[in-house]
Amino acid sequence: MATLRTKREALVLVKEMTPENLEATVRRSSRNGLAPKRLQYSPEEETPKKKRKTKAVAENGSQNKKPKDEEDAENNDVEHAPEEYGRLSAYELERLENIRQNQAFLSSINLFQATEEFKQLTRPKPSQRGLTRAHAAVKEVLPPRKSLRLQKKEAEILELPPEPRGTLIYEQSSPAKKPSGPLPMDPVNVEEGSKLPPQLLELCSEDAKEDKKIQLDLKGYRSSVKNMKINEDKVAKVVKDRIFSATFHPCTSSLLLAAGDKWGKVGLWKLGGDWGDDGVLLFQPHTRPVGCMAFSRSHPTQLLSLSYDGSLRCMDVEKAVFDDVYDIEDGLKTFDFMSHDCSTLVVGNWYGEVAIVDRRTPGNSHESLHTLDPKTLRCVNVHPLQKQYFVVAESKVVSIYDSRNLKKTKSQAVSQLHGHSLSISSAYFSPCTGNRVLTSCMDNNIRIYDTSTMTTKSPLLTTIRHDMQTGRWLTKLSAVWDPKQEDCFVVGSMMKPRRVQVFHESGQLQHSFMDSENLSTVLSVTAFHPTRNALLGGNASGRLHVFSD
Repeated sequence: MATLRTKREALVLVKEMTPENLEATVRRSSRNGLAPKRLQYSPEEETPKKKRKTKAVAENGSQNKKPKDEEDAENNDVEHAPEEYGRLSAYELERLENIRQNQAFLSSINLFQATEEFKQLTRPKPSQRGLTRAHAAVKEVLPPRKSLRLQKKEAEILELPPEPRGTLIYEQSSPAKKPSGPLPMDPVNVEEGSKLPPQLLELCSEDAKEDKKIQLDLKGYRSSVKNMKINEDKVAKVVKDRIFSATFHPCTSSLLLAAGDKWGKVGLWKLGGDWGDDGVLLFQPHTRPVGCMAFSRSHPTQLLSLSYDGSLRCMDVEKAVFDDVYDIEDGLKTFDFMSHDCSTLVVGNWYGEVAIVDRRTPGNSHESLHTLDPKTLRCVNVHPLQKQYFVVAESKVVSIYDSRNLKKTKSQAVSQLHGHSLSISSAYFSPCTGNRVLTSCMDNNIRIYDTSTMTTKSPLLTTIRHDMQTGRWLTKLSAVWDPKQEDCFVVGSMMKPRRVQVFHESGQLQHSFMDSENLSTVLSVTAFHPTRNALLGGNASGRLHVFSD
């Protein structure tokens, strides 16, 4: 009884779940036919529905027969198929037609061409002006190596070489230092035996206009700085490697720039010049980084350059030689002129010493040598009016000394500038009065001190937060004054997009030089022109960027 009751309940449940119209709810298989996918602009057509053979029909013996609708659909597919596509279904034909129409639409709007142009514009290429890259020599293709086993030869019996005896010879990684004495001023980027262009001597001999510097108010200065622009012609590769120092020649008729790189090369670039490589002449008076350079204010045909290899040379365009001014074994870092005729210099080295050098004295030695800091010394700068004072960036303190009271050791500083917690990159007097000292420190701060009274401890006026962490592959950032403006200075920046920033001594940002097409690298070395509205910036690939009006 229980079995019969269970069967009746199951039969009633099946009847309740079975729909009245069985064919309307049967799911259609996608094997026999699919409704074609259509775009919005495709004409809609009714697709003939193909009936699926049910299980009941298969039991009646019609399992092996195709429905008439399915045979008609296959015949229609064959009749309407183009000869080039062969025997394809209607769905495949419509799919190919949709692909063709989509490609035609994309071609009509030039999408592919626009994509290629956008890829080329996403990252600007570096300027190709200036020095050209040397073509690499074609390597000789050697036959593939085969082992003696594959060549079916017996292995050779090798003996170890004898152990070296005596002292090992130390091989220097850097090239040997240039010999002392004058060196010929022969450019390395022109044909051998070529002479210097006569236009270079004419340009360097041009008298710099020593007119009274008219200091603008802050609004007028900001307006003049904003008018300085850069374009493709104002970017050129002047030296082959990373720039350590750069400066402007004081001439005003044209812009003449000089730069020193990591391996002792000095490059001259006349903006818009036609000599050398796009106005670039390259020389090699040193073998290690050129840490400091400056044109003589009294003899504008002379460029003094100092290198880590221990040599301080004077490039004399009139004589076409590099004269030897001062020479030690190694470790020179910085220098500055101590007299108005630029005949006396103060030279600092890595060992915390400063040397007083008189160029009028025969030879290449110093007049006196003084130990100031037991660790290191990174920058010296002379007061613009009172030439006996000079400021020194020591390990963690900035000191001002009087050259008349220097001793061989333990010299007493006239004034000290405290507040730095890490090493100090640079320290400079303000260009007109010397009443301010601008320092750059690796603790990510730029500081301005009041040195108008030369007290024992100069008061701190302003602290500006600035990222100084350049890493080992970039030259350290240093803030430098604008020689035309007593209270404004310029410094490179690690911010993106890349820029060069101009600040007021109060810490207020005056302007940021940016250009997405021509400025895409960090400009660690910066300098203003002494009389014109022009700014240079040097990067780690040897290129100089110029902003001018």
